[in-house]
Amino acid sequence: MNEVLWVEKFRPKTISECILPDEYKATFQSYVNRKEIPHLLLCGGPGMGKTTIAKALCEEIECDYLFINGSDENGIDTFRTKIKAYASSMSLGGNKKVIIIDEADYLNANSIQPALRGAMEEFAHNCTFIMTCNFKNRLIEPLHSRCAVIDFKIRKEDKPKMASLFMKRAASILKSENVPYEPQVLAELVKKYFPDYRRILNELQRYSVSGKIDAG
Repeated sequence: MNEVLWVEKFRPKTISECILPDEYKATFQSYVNRKEIPHLLLCGGPGMGKTTIAKALCEEIECDYLFINGSDENGIDTFRTKIKAYASSMSLGGNKKVIIIDEADYLNANSIQPALRGAMEEFAHNCTFIMTCNFKNRLIEPLHSRCAVIDFKIRKEDKPKMASLFMKRAASILKSENVPYEPQVLAELVKKYFPDYRRILNELQRYSVSGKIDAG
């Protein structure tokens, strides 16, 4: 399935490939350069690249990582059987260990979130936590205070540059998939859904079934 979905097939593998405002990219690149990742809380709207950033950091630094979807695995049993067991064990290859909790704002605020607070301190020497969320106010304050909180907000002056970069990325994807397109139609689609990169790629893939991206 991952081979079929464009959002997975063309997901950036490095920070340099990610389309971000310069200050965010510089921050994440500094983690890669130092080969150190602090506990992170990545906040922002859907499709802006939070999960991509988390995975790219782990891939570039060559960390072992466990990926958990907070909307599916949001109870205390997940903490006991998965998170705590992984965080407390040593990497067989001696690599750094990371737990990525995607959609962490769906974690139960009365059970798993308080438990995470202690785990982040207890296992800090062995494991780093990266959490992503759309609504940071759904996470308890003690989790905020234990993380470097990065809010994915795009300033008005950055939007034209980023939209242009993503349009070039989308055009290269269409070319690699041998899908003809009309530039003005592609521009309108990017404009309509920006900055939700995932939505743009999903829409392009859906429209490409007809064989081309045009005004029709």
